[in-house]
Amino acid sequence: MGVIVDTIRMQYLSNVKMDLEYKIQLVTQSRMGLTQAASDLMQVGTDYSPDSPIVKQLNQRQAKLKALEQKLEQQMVQYQTRLQMVTTELESCRSRLYQGIGQSFRYN
Repeated sequence: MGVIVDTIRMQYLSNVKMDLEYKIQLVTQSRMGLTQAASDLMQVGTDYSPDSPIVKQLNQRQAKLKALEQKLEQQMVQYQTRLQMVTTELESCRSRLYQGIGQSFRYN
């Protein structure tokens, strides 16, 4: 019975792990896009005088992009922490499964 439960649990944990890895990939791509957008804003702002209203608006937009990037960073840390937890549980489950299989097929 334990072998079946561990097999089902491993499948579930593998799916959760793949989902978290995909979410981490999406967050990474979003952060790269934000970094590029912030960089582009700063390059545009170099053409204007520092006192220009356009530069002030660009600086505000850049600050918003950085705040969004920080939120994405926090989300990334949460996903990575959850991924570590799932990976640890997956390894534990795998160990129990192998142990259960070994006990089921042990001849005395």
